[in-house]
Amino acid sequence: MTTVSIIISSTREGRFGDKPGRWIHDHLAQRPSVSAKLLDLRDFPMPFFDQAALPAMPGRPAYPHEAVQRWTAAIGASDAFVIVAAEYNYGPPAVLKNALDWVYAEWNRKPVGFVGYGGAGGVRSVQQLREVAIELQMAPIRNSVHLPRETLMAHFTGGDVPGALTASDGDAHKMLGDLLWWASALKTARAAAV
Repeated sequence: MTTVSIIISSTREGRFGDKPGRWIHDHLAQRPSVSAKLLDLRDFPMPFFDQAALPAMPGRPAYPHEAVQRWTAAIGASDAFVIVAAEYNYGPPAVLKNALDWVYAEWNRKPVGFVGYGGAGGVRSVQQLREVAIELQMAPIRNSVHLPRETLMAHFTGGDVPGALTASDGDAHKMLGDLLWWASALKTARAAAV
């Protein structure tokens, strides 16, 4: 069984990100041998990272924050990730960057795909997140989903968001196929390295 966690990056009131998060979850639920989990950052109210020792430091003790401990465990139990990435001011939301910064070893050698939305389909947010993922020793996959403005506007105007999301089903299928290929390959490699 491959565990794929879908991270909802926005915690704002009236947010859109939970809708594409559930849409990706539904796509993954149709695939055999995949367990899909939604990780909503609203459920992990972590303080801004302020520790003296970075997560990558060998031998550092566990951080005392309960939300950080639950977040770290959820990341450690995952084989792959899809980040539903909002774009704020040409980049990802601060709450998402903070969530990435609290963890290190549990991200290592796992693939990550992206569903971007916002200005220019979230392209600039996803590009920044790819660079962060590489530093966390993750494997960002090439294909991603960039939701068109019309899909986002359906949310804000009371339109048919599920119907609008179906226009991007092909992109989601391609991205998830690549993600699951990498998840299998890297899971095998991680097991062999132990």
